[in-house]
Formats: sequence, structure tokens, C-alpha cells
Amino acid sequence: MTVEGLMTIALPAGRMLEEAADALNSAGYDCPYDKAGRKLIFDGTRTRYIISRPSDVPVYVARGAADLGIVGKDGLAESGEEVYELMDLGFGKCRFVLAAPSEKASEYRQALEGQGRIGRLRIATKFPSITREFARDRILRPEIIELKGAVELAASVGLADAIVDIVASGLTLKENGLEVVAEISKSSARLIASRSSYGLRAQEIAEFMRLMAGTSGREAEAR
Repeated sequence: MTVEGLMTIALPAGRMLEEAADALNSAGYDCPYDKAGRKLIFDGTRTRYIISRPSDVPVYVARGAADLGIVGKDGLAESGEEVYELMDLGFGKCRFVLAAPSEKASEYRQALEGQGRIGRLRIATKFPSITREFARDRILRPEIIELKGAVELAASVGLADAIVDIVASGLTLKENGLEVVAEISKSSARLIASRSSYGLRAQEIAEFMRLMAGTSGREAEAR
């Protein structure tokens, strides 16, 4: 449990970390992480931070190692952990898409747009749960190939017919000869809380949400 002392926030390593730190600093929660450093735990004046792999942020929060966490909607949806999703922080925006090699993309797109179904399709992805949900009622016989690395390669070398991945600009898809077939959903950074901390640190969390909402110009969507 992290109830006593500084409130602990789990942050995602990688591309979203700098945006999260900027938002925290703007809200008055100094986040003095060192880009070149290797420290995974550090303190600001009001909060303690831990840095973990993005997919692990919901785990640290759900199991009580952190009071709050910042994680992409993609990682939250895939984790299945029982946490409270408190607000959309408005940064780290990207899209989940189904993409395929350019020579097949149009065929698949037409099948889906015509309210039809695609037949057997091998889909490489790092997000099997999201892929299965999308495939339901859209693809007759999906074969989901779970990978940990760059899934674009799987479609390029024939391991898969298509991929499900998150994209920002779409440049990586284009450089690998892929086109978007369908947009599955949009993703952005979300603030999550452990169930226990949400009750025990209600005032602190409410103040945190108010200040963070001011940095993004968005209203907090408490659940």
C-alpha cells in the first residue's frame, strides 16, 4: 500500500514519458526525471514517481505499488487490470488501426465498408485482446499472431496478411508498404487510480485531477 507519505505515480517509459513530465510540471507537480539517467524511482516535492514499462503501469497501480498511473488507453485496454480510469489527459494521441500491404488494403477495405466480412486473415499484433474484439463479426477466421517487436515486419515478409498496431503519423506504415484498412479506435494518455487509493486519498486525487485538467484544457471524466 502507498497511502502514507508522498503520493506515488507510475509513469510509462518511452515516448509518453516526456509529455507526462511536462504536464506534471505545468500542473505544479515537479517531475525532475533525468532523460539520460537510469533511476526508476525519484521524488518531487509533492509526489514520488516510478518509471515502468507502459504495459506494466496498470499492474503497479492495481496491486497497490502506486496510487496513480499515467498510461495510454491502448495499454489500459489490453491489461485487463482492475483500476479506476479517471480522466483523459489529452496528450499521447494515436490511433489503433488495421493495416495491410498496399496491394491488398483496398480489397479488405471494400469488404469491411460494404458491411461484409473478410475471410481467413492472419493478423500480427502486440494487442491480441483489442484485435480479437475488432475481429468479432468482421473477420470469419482470424488467426492472431502475437509479437513483441515491430509488427510491420510480419506483413512485409509474409508472416501475416495484416497487422493491428498503434500509429501517430502513419509514416512507419507507409515506409513499410502498408496502408490503413480501418481505424479501430483512438488512444491517448489516461490517468488511472488504484481502488484503495481512490478512497483513502480522495482529496489529494481530486486536487491532482483539477490541476491536471487545467494543463490539457479538458474536463476530468471521473468514473
